Amino acid sequence: MSADHETVPGIEVQGLTKAYGPTLANSDVTFKVAPGSAHALLGENGAGKSTTMKLLSGLIRPDSGEIRIHGQLVALKSARDAHARGIQTAFQELTLIPDLTVLDNMLLPRAPWTLFGTLNRTRVRHEVLQHFDALELDIDSDALASELNLATRQKIEIARALSRNPSVLLLDEPTSALSGEDVEWLGRIIAGAKARGITVLFISHRLPEVRAFCDTMTILRNGKSVYSSRVDAVTDDEVVELIIGRSVENAFPPRRPVCDRSGETPVLATRGLSAGPKLRELDLSLHKGEILGIAGLQGMGQESLFPALFGEEIVTAGRIELDGKTLHLRSAADALDPSVAIGMVPEERKTGGLFLKLSGRQNATLPALGRFHRGLLLNEGAEARAAAGAFAAVEVDERAHYMPAGAFSGGNQQKIVIAKWLVAQSRILLLFDPTRGIDVGTKEQLYALFRAFTDAGGSVLFHSTEIPELVHLCDRVGVLYEGRLSSWLEGETLTENAIMQETLGGVDPLAKAAAREAST
Repeated sequence: MSADHETVPGIEVQGLTKAYGPTLANSDVTFKVAPGSAHALLGENGAGKSTTMKLLSGLIRPDSGEIRIHGQLVALKSARDAHARGIQTAFQELTLIPDLTVLDNMLLPRAPWTLFGTLNRTRVRHEVLQHFDALELDIDSDALASELNLATRQKIEIARALSRNPSVLLLDEPTSALSGEDVEWLGRIIAGAKARGITVLFISHRLPEVRAFCDTMTILRNGKSVYSSRVDAVTDDEVVELIIGRSVENAFPPRRPVCDRSGETPVLATRGLSAGPKLRELDLSLHKGEILGIAGLQGMGQESLFPALFGEEIVTAGRIELDGKTLHLRSAADALDPSVAIGMVPEERKTGGLFLKLSGRQNATLPALGRFHRGLLLNEGAEARAAAGAFAAVEVDERAHYMPAGAFSGGNQQKIVIAKWLVAQSRILLLFDPTRGIDVGTKEQLYALFRAFTDAGGSVLFHSTEIPELVHLCDRVGVLYEGRLSSWLEGETLTENAIMQETLGGVDPLAKAAAREAST
């Protein structure tokens, strides 16, 4: 079913097809978007969403099919062609240059040079700051992009696209790095864009945001458009079934009963740990067979905690313990040592989790490469078998054995990062928002994988921006607030409302005391 519009569509694609060798990425993709509306593009990783976005951005050219922008047939041979047609894109995989300032990144790819080859930086700085103010952004224009957190960089990507006065705005997983108030901010931005007549194409795996931001949607499966409708015409269950071709009745594994671990020696623990600009005097204990959740709004200290436990952040006070003994992590190499066996899925897969020019298999086996050598010779058969087993567990396409990791979608890149630690036989996994950019079907599979990992004796420290994951997957959840663990939740106290309340600062201390008194 398709939504009918009397006006000329802002975006219309008909029969869009793109192949990479024998692999069809898009096959006869067809949909239309009304001008001044927001349209969601949904589907599993590898369904063709990113390819469609690249075709509309002019980064690749279709083998067949048509693209019309406001009724005009266009041939988009480059990003410049797309820009000339009023199309701007904010990609999930950020394009900011780390070593440039925010201001310089905002001026890319073409700064407003005068006829005399000069740039009035005072004027353009004023214009950029005015633009930021209009978008409710408080960002230092002189800060280096590398100094900013992922959420802020994502917002700059969106701000840069909007600064070029687009008639069509393409948003590729814009909320994957956002949570809480930042997501609400994006909702206001999209609503404002629609009010100005901008046509928005929105890729997301988060159905609540699709419903909040979008008017219509198209679902892709196996490179084909299989369904288009208004967002309010279908239920969440129907959407999921259309996306993956089957129903997902119980996405999360059953919650485990509360377990008394007071007499156990933790596998991994921190004692008075301080690291980075925020994390202060943190105590936590991760036990064998446990999924320990860490909740907290952006910037509460989790960005320092996980790297510190992986040897990538300097510990300024306190200590880390492994099996009850002090652990000194001078670098990630110490964490990777088989006697420690800690693996980490970082916040940023593109820069911290993968070598994009290496194949998926090379990435997956790199931490454990010594296992596959016989003297100076690489046992390629053993390496291939190990990678194949991990890829099967996370359902990565077989092409990952030989194609560079950078050629895959963001979600499939994340799968390769997770596969890497399966190959390495890690006994402790530090998972920082591991399902970011991953479709609903694969999430279900990964939840089962994480649970099976801990059932077999592994241990998981788990941070997620999606509160339901923390509630339904974790045995306990610690809430970070202003760099400290403000509370621990488990059993009946582990609810979405409780986590949300604690992340916002918790209940007034007097109210807590009154509640305790009332219960006695």
